[in-house]
Amino acid sequence: MPPPLNAKPLPVQAAIPLQPLPSSVKSAQKRGFRFRLVRDFRVNRYLYLMILPVVLYYAIFHYAPMYGVQIAFKNYSPGTGMLDSPWVGFQYFREFFNGFYFGRLIRNTLLLSAYDLIFQFTAPILLAFLLNELRNAAFKRVVQTVAYLPYFISLVVVVGLMVDFLARDGLINDVLATFGVERHAYLSEAGWFRTLFVSSGIWQNVGWGTIIYLAAIAGIDPSLYEAAKVDGAGRWKQNLHITLPGIGSTIIILFILQIGSLMSINSDKILLMYNTATYSTADVIGTYVYRKGILEASFSYSAAIGLFNSVINFILLIVANSVSKRVSETKLW
Repeated sequence: MPPPLNAKPLPVQAAIPLQPLPSSVKSAQKRGFRFRLVRDFRVNRYLYLMILPVVLYYAIFHYAPMYGVQIAFKNYSPGTGMLDSPWVGFQYFREFFNGFYFGRLIRNTLLLSAYDLIFQFTAPILLAFLLNELRNAAFKRVVQTVAYLPYFISLVVVVGLMVDFLARDGLINDVLATFGVERHAYLSEAGWFRTLFVSSGIWQNVGWGTIIYLAAIAGIDPSLYEAAKVDGAGRWKQNLHITLPGIGSTIIILFILQIGSLMSINSDKILLMYNTATYSTADVIGTYVYRKGILEASFSYSAAIGLFNSVINFILLIVANSVSKRVSETKLW
């Protein structure tokens, strides 16, 4: 019922300010947290023991060396020492940005990374779809084995095979010469470097990457395919509307990780493949840092370039994760 017209309004009570917790309560909470932490360590001590080598590896080889990043802002000399070397600020960063090779290094790094992302990243997905369509289990296992065996071949051996096969008097030129094709020293021609780099990477890594996507496909509910067949969907529509969305989260996570290392193309392989004749298309930031830091002993200059590269990778990772979170709700964190 509504209140009478002559009713007096109820007094408004003043908000009671929140009182801080007494120190005894805070100390009790701390003791409870420590007790739960110790109990968790006791219960899961073997799990913590298993993860300890991984933690030590990252602490020793990834976090501890971050202390040396300061030499990027110093005129570092091994004789003077890291702490006593004079500060120079952003001098080496400016030298790199205004340097003669800056444009070439950025262009080559981005192009090789883009080709790697377009072709080498998508190749395992396509192969996984094709293998999933095979009904002969024995033939499927043979194809899988042949596809991922190159992954276990050393990178040095792979490049050595390329040097032998692609030489002017190598097997590839011998075969092409029978069809009237002119002989080429492919590894000494700048125009062929990117094609050889990406294609050899696909050959070596496509099988291993396929294992991840086949495992994701195996986790899809088979009843979805049965329902699609009842609705009259063929294999193409089943792959498009069931298989692809089913492994979409896996694809996105691996894509974000690939974006996070976009500026860190495989420098080891490039160092094994390139030479002075292919610098125009093969020289990337990683190889330039190697020449400046190791061969020329320009420690501060190479540290500045490496720090710049790492910051760009970190920014790309953050942006890719944020975009993925907004678009697909799949994210790393």
